[in-house]
Amino acid sequence: MEIKPSYLRTLSMLGQRGVFGTTLTRLAEQNENIVALAADLCNTSGLDRFQKTFPQRFYNTGIAEQNMIGIAAGLASCGKIPFATTFSNFASLRSCEQVRHFLGYMRENVKLVGFGAGFSFGMFGTTHYALEDIAALRAINNMIILSPADGLETEKAVEAAAKISAPVYLRLSGTMNNPIVYQKDFDFEIGKAITLRDGSDVVIMATGSMVHNALKAAEKLEENDISVKVVDIHTIKPLDVQAVTTACDAKLIVSVEEHSTIGGLGSAIEETMALKSRRPAHLIIGTKPFYPHAGEYAYMHDVHDLTPEKIALKIKNTYEEICK
Repeated sequence: MEIKPSYLRTLSMLGQRGVFGTTLTRLAEQNENIVALAADLCNTSGLDRFQKTFPQRFYNTGIAEQNMIGIAAGLASCGKIPFATTFSNFASLRSCEQVRHFLGYMRENVKLVGFGAGFSFGMFGTTHYALEDIAALRAINNMIILSPADGLETEKAVEAAAKISAPVYLRLSGTMNNPIVYQKDFDFEIGKAITLRDGSDVVIMATGSMVHNALKAAEKLEENDISVKVVDIHTIKPLDVQAVTTACDAKLIVSVEEHSTIGGLGSAIEETMALKSRRPAHLIIGTKPFYPHAGEYAYMHDVHDLTPEKIALKIKNTYEEICK
């Protein structure tokens, strides 16, 4: 299917939250079992159009995230396909026990949508930063974790989540005017990573907001004669084991995520490589081990060395060290 540049620009301007809301509304027109829940965050969740279009299929549970998960599970047990939305931090940590019981243990077909992941909420500060959400939910059995890179991939991730009969955590990151990663249509398959750039010396495996930064970092590394492959890990669980195995042919594997270096994508890759007899060094790039003062989104990336320039410098220094 041909996708016009104007459409990609629209998705970019909406940001991942806005794309989620418009996509869910479109899917709900085709499937009457799709319902949406929000913890007093209808507009912030991107669900204002959904609420106006399907007022009888929208549930505002109030600021009661744990109850929202229980209600969503009840709806799922009755054959509905609930998308339960709130800040990523609250979805994963405040509601962790309910997610474990109802989604992990009981396997109810709930789609937990955490928006504003990483530092997306800027000046709201650490109480609203989701830096441990992947670590918390990845440990729960039977959970699928999706982390799209841009607007178009968000659209495809929502479609895939609605189609599969399984509990899903959809991690939405970035802000409005989200950088465009995918310039044309592509196949999205849960558990199947996508190679965006070929290279032989270094393999960068990135997720969510960091896919764009990884691509920019790869361009800078090429200027230093370092050949870089970039892989979009849109599904953190189940991880694409074959993609990790293939990456072991490189001299260095780098994982990049807007998340703690403990328990996230880097840890998932490291667990996969643990028993391999032949494997390269692995540089895990993520947020630093401290809770920062509040700051604008771009500023927080700079503080935590997650800008393309700082990612490239880290990789360059590590690559040169292992090649001595």
